[in-house]
Amino acid sequence: MIKFVLVRHGESVWNLENKFTGWTDVDLSKNGLKEAVSAGKDLKAQGYIFDVAYTSVLKRANRTLDIILDELKLSIPIYFSWKLNERHYGALQGLNKQETAKIYGKDQVQLWRRSLSTRPPVLSEDDPRYPGLDPKYKNLSKNELPTSENLLDTVKRVVEYWKSDILPAIHEDKKVLIVAHGNSLRALIKYLDNVSDEEIMNIELPTGKPLIYEYNELLDLPIKHYYL
Repeated sequence: MIKFVLVRHGESVWNLENKFTGWTDVDLSKNGLKEAVSAGKDLKAQGYIFDVAYTSVLKRANRTLDIILDELKLSIPIYFSWKLNERHYGALQGLNKQETAKIYGKDQVQLWRRSLSTRPPVLSEDDPRYPGLDPKYKNLSKNELPTSENLLDTVKRVVEYWKSDILPAIHEDKKVLIVAHGNSLRALIKYLDNVSDEEIMNIELPTGKPLIYEYNELLDLPIKHYYL
């Protein structure tokens, strides 16, 4: 049996303020820091150790991972990739979800949040929020820089990274920890569990809760998954 662990970052300051976050690089809230510590303690109590970790380039995920590894007293290779970033919410980023619903209607906001194929309003390239203006993404081509994403866009990049980088490590019998975001992990879960387009709309990952995946030795059959 093969195990790997997924963790959504602890609560961020914009989770707390009910804002669309996406690629905005906000930090953890005080509660998010506690959730990260708790995740590390839970993994330690169950005897988990890891050989390698994968995360996004956003500080809320990076800090969650650092705290977990600190609790586990582990110093292991960490790989950072924009392909594990949260879904890009386009021009909605920074807006309060409740206020946005008052302007556009609850149904439209729910469609933007949960639809598989509907993209939020796009950012212009001269918008300060455009990722091409962030030094973190200076090596990405214009085609790789999103101005808005739906979940299918996120699935595409996350699964590419899963196949190119993470899965080979698992095939090498490395114990893998992935700390990322609600939608990037939903994208991976959709692929791993072959979740239908309808079902994925209702899946919500709690912040700071380790999700354990168990697979058979061929990695072609998920046995089960569960939260610690």
